[in-house]
Amino acid sequence: MSDTIAAIATGTQISAIGIIRLSGSDTLKIIDALFFPYSGKAMSQSPDRKLIFGQLKDREGTVLDVCLCTVSRGPSSYTGEDTAELQCHGSPVVLRAVLDEIFALGGRQAGPGEFTKRAFINGRMELSSAEAVVDIIDAENIEAAKNAVGQLNGAISRKIEGIYSLLTDISSHFHAVLDYPDEDIEDFVIKNYASGLKESEASLAALLATFSRGKLLNSGIPAAIVGRPNAGKSSLLNALLGYDRAIVTKIPGTTRDTIEEKLKIGRVMLRLIDTAGIRDTDDEVERLGVERSRRAIEEAELVLAVIDGSEKLTDEDREIIGRAEKAPKGIVVVSKNDIAAPKYDMETSLPVVSVSSVTGDGLDRLEKTITELFPLPSVPAGEILTNVRHAQAVSSALEYIRAAIDAMEQGMTPDIVLTESEGAMQSLGELTGRTVREDVTNRIFSRFCVGK
Repeated sequence: MSDTIAAIATGTQISAIGIIRLSGSDTLKIIDALFFPYSGKAMSQSPDRKLIFGQLKDREGTVLDVCLCTVSRGPSSYTGEDTAELQCHGSPVVLRAVLDEIFALGGRQAGPGEFTKRAFINGRMELSSAEAVVDIIDAENIEAAKNAVGQLNGAISRKIEGIYSLLTDISSHFHAVLDYPDEDIEDFVIKNYASGLKESEASLAALLATFSRGKLLNSGIPAAIVGRPNAGKSSLLNALLGYDRAIVTKIPGTTRDTIEEKLKIGRVMLRLIDTAGIRDTDDEVERLGVERSRRAIEEAELVLAVIDGSEKLTDEDREIIGRAEKAPKGIVVVSKNDIAAPKYDMETSLPVVSVSSVTGDGLDRLEKTITELFPLPSVPAGEILTNVRHAQAVSSALEYIRAAIDAMEQGMTPDIVLTESEGAMQSLGELTGRTVREDVTNRIFSRFCVGK
């Protein structure tokens, strides 16, 4: 991987600053041919990580920009190779012209995530940390960003380091006794490792338990607002968002399709879905909307069952509450408490909150109830699993360790226990990148944007 790659790292929009990154064996040669410091000293002679002011010129000597440049030599750079950054004015035309000059001098266009991929391949970061880079970029709330930064700093790797070390000790001790029987090596007794394996099981189980909440931390919690026509669903959506997103009229069936918007409530990111009113109808378009509403309920992690508080409870209301009770989480929202005292008589295990979308009364109680239903795991930032691949690797390692403990407790021979232990090592190695396949690596970095 000696070729030199380059890319615009700041996108193609007009901006105050535009950054072009280079990495590879010809980085310093290319930079010296393009960038001319006002000091008269070539960038190849400049110290690492120091911003230098100068002119960018094309091959004919025409000045393309007056900007800053910094270099960082491998192996102490981000990628582990010689790297450089040109901090130009953010004109897409200028950035494209500079990139063309770099290509003419022997560089090539970097692929998605190729800078970070080189950092992983060159041992500058583990795979779980590399994946955290794109999670930071994609984060839609501060909790997701903090967790991704923790993983970038190696939180997941540190969490499993002791487990991997124990498994390595088991394997190395067993093979040392087997391969060198005449050496003075302590006898291999698998039960000596029993407590360590059980501690590893508990640690991996606790880590895996964070995934059910962690996967929602990044993508948001699908929350379906459901109810009869004119129950106040769209009004509730608008009130929570703080602006009129959905059309509200007194005509039943106004909402005929699902409407989705994201909303942060406390530390919880919701993907609010306003659905068509659930009822039997002969209108073909409305009927399709009702079918989508029912699918939204089935796929939701949270169902807000909206009941018209100005009317008596109906059989349709009871059906909707029943659907909410079958969801992973549900809340009964009694609407229109500004019109009259709620007229409902229901039996439900779900929290019940009375609100007015007009006056805002009760919205704070609703938001508090939602946050209480979805607490973040009380673990340090970075130790919440949000990545499906990570969860699968931890789950696999946990199964192997449990199989090893079971084999040990049943008195099976040490080689059986060892086979299960080495399976756990393989799974944990896939998480950090020690044993990951090339196709998996390529798929991971395809998620990245160009220039990262």
